[in-house]
Amino acid sequence: MHRVFFVITFVAFFVSGYAQELNCNLVVNAQKTGNENVQVFRTLERQLTEFVNNTTWTNKDFKPQERINCSMIITIADYDTDVFQASIQVQSSRPVFNSTYSTPVYNFNDRNFTFQYLEFQNLVFNPNQYESNLVSVLTYHIYMILGMDADTFQLNGGDEYFKQAQTILNYSQQENFKGWKLEDGTQSRFVLIDNLMSPTFEQFREVMYNYHRNGLDVMYENPKKGKQEIATAIGTLEKLHNKRPNSFLMRVFFDAKSDEIEEIFSDGPNVNITNVVSSLNRIAPTYASKWRNISY
Repeated sequence: MHRVFFVITFVAFFVSGYAQELNCNLVVNAQKTGNENVQVFRTLERQLTEFVNNTTWTNKDFKPQERINCSMIITIADYDTDVFQASIQVQSSRPVFNSTYSTPVYNFNDRNFTFQYLEFQNLVFNPNQYESNLVSVLTYHIYMILGMDADTFQLNGGDEYFKQAQTILNYSQQENFKGWKLEDGTQSRFVLIDNLMSPTFEQFREVMYNYHRNGLDVMYENPKKGKQEIATAIGTLEKLHNKRPNSFLMRVFFDAKSDEIEEIFSDGPNVNITNVVSSLNRIAPTYASKWRNISY
């Protein structure tokens, strides 16, 4: 597995005194507008890049090599003066122990992203108060990145970050922007954090920990054991799927992990993967073409 996974992220003014947590590659793509060379798009990209990389989001001390690689690609579909219609693709990854490989952790294509922006305006984040939809959407995803990453290193390690994402969601519901409320569809920011914080989905967070710490992180020393742990994690996902079929949380997981899972079970030491493939076809049929490539 030699893919390089990038990450793009956004920032708001918060706390100083600790090392920044994110290593951000941010792109504002305005080709769909037919006016991608308009200065405001370049200014927006530059401000948001600084906003992410120069902001501290937690009270943890991150060493430079510990910063989370992430990416956010904002695609502008249309704009009128200071109102922008867009989508944002958010991805993050984390290194696998004793290897040069980075594993994808978070992958969310957020299609409900309308915001107001005036060139050179101050971007301010208040953890307990609404400022703008631009800031709310970006900071929501930042805390999702932090929470998902922390869950891969420690069981339920992302609690404090998910709670902040939920706080952002709660105070952003006062406005009329989409993605923050139950009625905004089954693949929204609301649904994602609601799933993660629900006791019904507590097994998902166990999977995030076991898949990474007991699976990927031991493969340098014992590849077969690592593969078996990942197979067990997939079995746990099937049990969760049986209780709550077709959950958005499962969709986000496989959007990030499908390529990796295909590679893991198509190479290396042999394990009994008949049940694994059966489980994958049940819980993620969208990726059936990838599961067919797994040889066993």
